[in-house]
Amino acid sequence: MVRRWATFVAAVTLGPVALAIPVRVPAQAPAPTAARATGEGNQPLTVDADRMERLGKESLVIFTGNVVARQNNSVQYADRMEVYLAEKGDRVLRTVSTGGVRVITRDCRTATATRAEYFDLEQRVVLIGNARVWQDDNVVSGDTITIDLSEDRSVVQGGKQERVKAVFYPRAEGKQDGQGRRPGEPCHN
Repeated sequence: MVRRWATFVAAVTLGPVALAIPVRVPAQAPAPTAARATGEGNQPLTVDADRMERLGKESLVIFTGNVVARQNNSVQYADRMEVYLAEKGDRVLRTVSTGGVRVITRDCRTATATRAEYFDLEQRVVLIGNARVWQDDNVVSGDTITIDLSEDRSVVQGGKQERVKAVFYPRAEGKQDGQGRRPGEPCHN
């Protein structure tokens, strides 16, 4: 799940040309208080895409084509990512990712949706359209999943055709979250 925003340099590959621009883009990071305490909110973010377009008057940066955003061992994939900046361009107000959105967090949670919106001021992520979040065999799905990052709270809503579904498996005794996978080992979701 998309967690927090920070200012980074985005490296965008445009055919044989790579550009680096200062921009704040979505990333997976710990909750705001934890990020500040550990300094993890300052990890670099790299965005790769087939194309980037900056619309200065609208304070908008658009990444299109095989978008991959990485930060702090988390990654987001999408066909298109729109980054809405404050007037001065010094902070992100909102992002919208569309087309095959998939997020894999550093703690091996995976989320998919048709569209993902991130609101920086509210520290809120909204996964829209066939939204699904899972870790190992545990899964929750619905039409819309809203995640309040500052409160570690989620709300899942069903749609007209389908209700909310959730499957939770009990943990093996003595096993805590994150056990069974060594540090640096890839996720299996």
